[in-house]
Amino acid sequence: MLNLRRVLGFVFAVSILFLFSGCTRAAAPAENAQPAALKLVAEIAMPGPAVRFDYQSLDSVHGRLYISHMNADQLVVFDTKERKVVANLDGFPGVHGVLAIPETGQVYASSTGEHKLAVMNMQSLKIIAKAGPINYPDGIAYAPKERRVFVSDEHGDADAVIDATTNTMITLIPLGGGAGNTVYDPNSGHILVAVHEQNELVAIDPASAKIIGRYKLNGIESPHGIALDASAKLAFVAGEENHKLAVVDLTTMQVMGTYNVGKDPDVLAFDPGLKRLYVSAESGNVTVFGEEGKSLVTLGSLQMPYAHTVSVDPVRHLVYFPLQNINGHPVLRIMEPSGVH
Repeated sequence: MLNLRRVLGFVFAVSILFLFSGCTRAAAPAENAQPAALKLVAEIAMPGPAVRFDYQSLDSVHGRLYISHMNADQLVVFDTKERKVVANLDGFPGVHGVLAIPETGQVYASSTGEHKLAVMNMQSLKIIAKAGPINYPDGIAYAPKERRVFVSDEHGDADAVIDATTNTMITLIPLGGGAGNTVYDPNSGHILVAVHEQNELVAIDPASAKIIGRYKLNGIESPHGIALDASAKLAFVAGEENHKLAVVDLTTMQVMGTYNVGKDPDVLAFDPGLKRLYVSAESGNVTVFGEEGKSLVTLGSLQMPYAHTVSVDPVRHLVYFPLQNINGHPVLRIMEPSGVH
């Protein structure tokens, strides 16, 4: 009986010691947890119904952010200095892509519902032309030397070419697959397009409006979103189907590495001053990367409802997320990197 009591006492003591040591170990990660990659600066009420937003374009010259309120058929004009909406414009059915070009004084918007590219004057905020037809206009890029606008025709498997001086369509460039985002590379002077089914990055000469190169994106399935670090000659391309991000060396057009991102990544934004990349996904996940050489380091991720579109102010390093439904209303969430200010 005495030996049994000693054994039971020993077992009880060991159990208590194990329980408390386990609690200590569980608490340790919280003490060592990294701070959030982004912190809230402001949340601005947005006009219109609580429906989907899409692309954004920052005019840093005039301090205006143009936001496509896609399912409201509206283009929102936001003053980034005063932090207020200055206009909510009708006449943009199914608006997807938007691109502000201060040097031409025009804003281009993909009026997908009417299969055209709408051209708006920055001063009057009036639509001055519509170019097309384009089956499903989406992303937009501008080649300044040639004064040509390139529009992703996502469902038409092509890139549309628009003359920015006459605002008329020149041609359609067949891509052999759905066109993801379209961007201008200032170093090469080429237009780059992500092609879904081919898993390629396609280079277009804007002067001849012809394809001059097709480059496989190994490790990426259904590439869509693109952002560039022009100074480092890098492209960042996200794959919708396998939730991966590729870093592409634009001097060799080779994939340098791939990284995990949120489910169904959509819009990307790059801050050249801080060398930070933001990848927003349809799942509401936002992944924040820091650039180191020709690779990336994950700085953190956060979850926000409907946060599939993102833009960044490269001067003040503010990050903008239009969210379609927060407590029944659309809002523009403004954030900044932790530890910067």
